[in-house]
Amino acid sequence: MTVGGLVFDPLLGWPVIAALAAAALALCALAVWRGLAGWPFRIGAALALLAALASPAIQEEDRAPLSDIVIAVVDETASQGVSDRKVQTEAALVALRAKVAALPGTELRVARVRDAPENGGSPVMATLAEALAAEPRARVAGAVILSDGQAHDAALAPPMPAPMHLLLTGHAGDWDRRLIVKNAPAFAILGEPVTLTLRVEDEGAAPESEGAVADLSIAIDGGEPQWYSAPVGEDLDLSVTLPHGGQNILQFELAEAPGELTTRNNASVTTINGVRDRLRVLLVSGEPHAGERVWRNLLKSDPSVDLVHFTILRPPEKQDGIPVEELSLIAFPTRELFVEKIDEFDLIIFDRYRLRGILPLSYLENVRDYVTRGGTVLVAAGPEFGAADSLWRSPLAEILPVVTTSRVLEGGFRPKLTPLGQRHPVTQGLEALAPKGGWGRWFRQIEIAARGQGQVVMEGAEGKPLLVLAREGEGRVAVLASDHAWLWGRGYEGGGPQLELLRRLAHWMLKEPELEEETLTALPDAEERQLTVTRRTLSEAPPGPATVTGPDGAETPLMLTPHAPGHFEATMPAPQVGLYRIRQDELETVVALGPPAPREFEQTIASDAVLRPAVEAAGGGVLRLEDGFPDLRRVGGDRTAAGRGWIGITPRGAFLTQDVRVAALLPGWAWLLIAATLALVAWLREGGRGPGKPAS
Repeated sequence: MTVGGLVFDPLLGWPVIAALAAAALALCALAVWRGLAGWPFRIGAALALLAALASPAIQEEDRAPLSDIVIAVVDETASQGVSDRKVQTEAALVALRAKVAALPGTELRVARVRDAPENGGSPVMATLAEALAAEPRARVAGAVILSDGQAHDAALAPPMPAPMHLLLTGHAGDWDRRLIVKNAPAFAILGEPVTLTLRVEDEGAAPESEGAVADLSIAIDGGEPQWYSAPVGEDLDLSVTLPHGGQNILQFELAEAPGELTTRNNASVTTINGVRDRLRVLLVSGEPHAGERVWRNLLKSDPSVDLVHFTILRPPEKQDGIPVEELSLIAFPTRELFVEKIDEFDLIIFDRYRLRGILPLSYLENVRDYVTRGGTVLVAAGPEFGAADSLWRSPLAEILPVVTTSRVLEGGFRPKLTPLGQRHPVTQGLEALAPKGGWGRWFRQIEIAARGQGQVVMEGAEGKPLLVLAREGEGRVAVLASDHAWLWGRGYEGGGPQLELLRRLAHWMLKEPELEEETLTALPDAEERQLTVTRRTLSEAPPGPATVTGPDGAETPLMLTPHAPGHFEATMPAPQVGLYRIRQDELETVVALGPPAPREFEQTIASDAVLRPAVEAAGGGVLRLEDGFPDLRRVGGDRTAAGRGWIGITPRGAFLTQDVRVAALLPGWAWLLIAATLALVAWLREGGRGPGKPAS
């Protein structure tokens, strides 16, 4: 296609030409005012001179027309995967390709919308802006968005050079039910109830049912769920008392309602850290010894520990007639401690205690029952443990996981971990904390043997059990068969990890989850989109494969590999944001990668409410795909671009200039000749001879 036009290439600047034109106009006006007969020729000469200075030329261009571009923005985020939206979208894209191909000189560009990182939702407008930036705006004839309308960046809508349309997926009759956790604290005090606020909401064309209720299950740490009825459309205040310290994983899940759009937003996971307000410890020292202060200093150094400590300074066998109740500065409140308030203690420690008649056997029976009900007892034994007045010969023997031979092993020895101790969380890894040359020696140990469910995690002289742990009923018991642990604290021969050992021991007895023997945990990494699954076990045999159930319900087997004794681990990709369930043998846990109900599923009903303002501002329209794919028409830029059953695009008429030819309208000498001729005619007209001379 060739297009011509007139262009100017002035010899002088336009301001100079304008000044000369003004001067010529003034002279011509003067000639007219004086009545000179040649004034028309004067004007012609001036115009010819000005034209010569402007240098007019004829420009011809060879233009190649460019095709119009239609941009299709295809939403492929997670919410587009519910119901039959994906099928609707693919069918609409096929139809759009065919209709664009049927229009001459029109091309289609497809931009696909993916889930934004860090739970950013659907970046529809950001994707459209990127597609626009990649194309010449002069060629863009329109944009068509295939989406459910739930965009999360509508405020970033770019200025459109042509109409923009929204074709909605989904159905007008869709409805969905979702669970919202409105209030969940990060920390809670053990033993005190904490209030969580939940809400069940129905959206879309939900069945009308006044006073409707939903079935809600609550499970803690992947345990057996408990089912309740929750009102729909109302806030529900739920009071929860945490069962243990550390992380408590609370899982809430709604039963699937018939006809609801998706169950991806029916579940939520909340992690609450259980903290103890005060750890109450009762320490009973049977007699003064070098290591007695170790226990007291250890417990008193922790400001979160309430310590009640009694020491029997003077044994009753010293017969000097002084009544027992007068042997202390304050009366030993045995009944109050061992009968009335025994359940208020989190831990009872007997440090080299022997039966001397101060505590009646009925009180020790209370201690035994306290353990079976969930209490914890630590026995730090000395030579008295094998004597006739040993605690082992009291009612506590029923819960102690050891038997004694009454033999005291004297001589230096280095404690070491047993094969079981290398896997047990209380002692695992303690060898790495040994000073150079290994742990320091101890010099006295009571010969004991484990029985029942006793777990020997440390051994000492002659390979005899040194530290034995056991579960009894709902509680836990530990026996340390030496009173020389204080040597580590004093740094003798380099010492040892006394503080870490006693800290772990106390936390294990208090049932802290991170020190449980059999655990299955999962650590999410939202940035890398992966899960690290960890299994801790006392079994020597490797556990079987774990089963990971993703947010979409798909199950993936995962084989864990050895990482340390009793510690197995594996990492797997987790591309979907949401709730993952991990199951291995009889253990089960849940973990949320990102929020359990991603932003994509906060609003799942297809709606034009978010994008309609941007669509109308661009002169486009909104239609539902369930009504059929609309016709595609070409319309002028000043006409309506959408109607019932059709959408329009605006032809842009863009072109590419292939060649430009410029030729002067007249050569310079021709303009001068014309100007000179006209000036001569004017002179002759006005000079006394020539045509038009007045008669004398």
